[in-house]
Amino acid sequence: MDIIINFSVNTSFYLAIGSVFLMVACLWFLVLKKATAALENYKETFTSTASSNMSDMFMSFDANQMFMINLGAIVVLPLLTWLLTRDIPATLGMLGLIIILPSLFYRSMRKQRLKRFEAQLPDGLVMISGAMRAGASLSIALESLVKEQPAPLSQEFELFLKEQRLGVEFEESLKKMEQRIPIPDFSMLVTALLINREVGGNLAETMETLGETLRRKGMMEGKIQSLTAQGKLQGIVMTGLPILLGVLLNFIEPEAMSKLWTTTVGYMVLVVIVIMEMLGYFMISKITSIDV
Repeated sequence: MDIIINFSVNTSFYLAIGSVFLMVACLWFLVLKKATAALENYKETFTSTASSNMSDMFMSFDANQMFMINLGAIVVLPLLTWLLTRDIPATLGMLGLIIILPSLFYRSMRKQRLKRFEAQLPDGLVMISGAMRAGASLSIALESLVKEQPAPLSQEFELFLKEQRLGVEFEESLKKMEQRIPIPDFSMLVTALLINREVGGNLAETMETLGETLRRKGMMEGKIQSLTAQGKLQGIVMTGLPILLGVLLNFIEPEAMSKLWTTTVGYMVLVVIVIMEMLGYFMISKITSIDV
């Protein structure tokens, strides 16, 4: 009788263990499946966005290789942060930074490229005007611009000419180019070309006048930037000074400063500090940002 009871108990025990193991295995399979699907979705989104962004800036990069580098950074850098600091907020902050870093990097590169295009545009318009006054057509003048001017101005107009050779409508090519270069100066050029296309007129004179206008506008913007540079620097210094003082005090008086990282009141104070810092920097940036 005791043998039968022990056998029943052992059987129930092993069945329970097997059931738990089976449930854990099924749960692990579902989690792995969801993680794989999420990773594939992230890879598809990342590679498609990276390919589109890089092609817009005429840069050739392997999107899959960029994804692998980004994925490695997402795994390795937060792990190193945790091993060095043993701090969960710092690790999560590093993870968030790595996730948004590609977008910030692209925006910075795109902004710099648009600035270079805007700076090159007045000289390009004067060059087009000179070629047309010498008897060249608009297409020939643009081909001369592509040969003589540096990137990105030459790259954009070269793509425009290629589309023209493939039979794309003039207005459609201009609209596509305007979408790639969303700056007011180029929008003025697109408007001038479309109006001249419809009603005619002296396009060479229009290009020359527009080029001189944009050059004067660029000079005025340069003067404004030089006059507001001190205010922008003051905003950066005043924003970074409390952070620097906090770091120094943390090394000098770690016991007193530890209240900020270990208590509820300290976290509330940190939130207030961050909000006030952001508001101060935003207000100074708005004051020193003058549109021409």
